[in-house]
Amino acid sequence: KTYRGGLTREEIYNEVWGQSRLDVTYLMYVALSTVVAGFGMITDNVAVVVGAMVIAPLLGPNLAFAFGVALGDQKLMGRAAAANATGVVLALVLGVVIGLVWPVNYDSSELARRTDVNFDDMAIALASGAAAALSLVTGISSALVGVMVAVALLPPTVAVGLYAGAGQWPQALGALLLLGINVTCVNLAAQIVMLTRRITPRTWYEKQFTRRATIIDASVWAVLLLGLG
Repeated sequence: KTYRGGLTREEIYNEVWGQSRLDVTYLMYVALSTVVAGFGMITDNVAVVVGAMVIAPLLGPNLAFAFGVALGDQKLMGRAAAANATGVVLALVLGVVIGLVWPVNYDSSELARRTDVNFDDMAIALASGAAAALSLVTGISSALVGVMVAVALLPPTVAVGLYAGAGQWPQALGALLLLGINVTCVNLAAQIVMLTRRITPRTWYEKQFTRRATIIDASVWAVLLLGLG
């Protein structure tokens, strides 16, 4: 089935399956982008931080999870969740290590920005998450670069590690809040896009089961977002 103005189910599935692959290449991308983001924020270098955003290894697993929920594919959901959790943990650990061994520049605006959370960040994350999901289902990959920069998941993750490694717990919690908002908004917005694009399983029985699961999943993300707000 080809979705309105977009790719077939199989094409999207192949794309997200590759994006949720937990292998050495994915871990290397996470590690390298963590180093780039970490030192970019420490040196207050905007260009370097943007470079880490463009790598964006954590965005793919989140989109894959939303697509898995839309299809009721538990295997894809588990694969995507494992890749996302592993990537976040790796980035956090490396961020803590950098914060422990390297002097952290607390005057860096790029670093401090990850602790200053407001409703503007929530609106940006929702819009960017929807754009990411739309670019996935329509096959317009050129839009992804802008999305990667707009809804950055890695820099706040690294910021949590940097502040935690330096023993600055209030700032670490602020960055953790931003990370939670971004992850929640991306998943909620992607889920809404999947619903509006009518991305569903093939059979009637699977559609009925998945519809309930999708509503529950979207409700959980919405409640979580309200709590974070």
